Amino acid sequence: MIPIRGRRASRAILVAALTLAVGGCGLSEELDRERDPDRAAPSAPVSPAATDGPEATAACPPSGVRMVPGLVESAMGLRAMGVTLTNCGTVLYTVNGYPAIEVLDEDGEPYADVRVLQGTRHITTGVPDFGPHVVTLKPGESARTELVWRNTVTEADIPAVNALYLRIAPLSDRPAEVITPEGGIDLGNTGRLATTAWAQVTGEGS
Repeated sequence: MIPIRGRRASRAILVAALTLAVGGCGLSEELDRERDPDRAAPSAPVSPAATDGPEATAACPPSGVRMVPGLVESAMGLRAMGVTLTNCGTVLYTVNGYPAIEVLDEDGEPYADVRVLQGTRHITTGVPDFGPHVVTLKPGESARTELVWRNTVTEADIPAVNALYLRIAPLSDRPAEVITPEGGIDLGNTGRLATTAWAQVTGEGS
């Protein structure tokens, strides 16, 4: 049995870029291109708040943060899903880098042949990753990482991965949670899942 629970000119440029990434514009454009290569107009960005579900109201874990998966967006073989980390505790919470992720099978065991990549460039250029930077969250504030992968089957004799669960920790030395993405993580037999570094969700607090 496994538990299921389901941040002067250069700085201004970084903040603007992170706002774009968190808002999902690059992701939406990439997905639109895959759905319809002739489409020129970008889609409206998806607000991270729209991905919040009933799990967002659950009791705060002992770690002081709660991680909730968003909806899986798909276009042809490309998949993307945001995970929102919310400081549900009473003190500041800081992250700097990439989440630590394991892809789990139905028995809660990690897939040994799946690699989790830091940075998304090897999967798609439509989801920018601005790399590790300090993100300090006040109580109630959130950060977000984007997970991207491709559902591609190229080897008939290699079983396709359709994982039910992810074990995710804010950083490699932090407590992990097991989350249940709706629809699962269908990696085909690519064996690769990529993530962006944590970026603060804007528009929260002062």
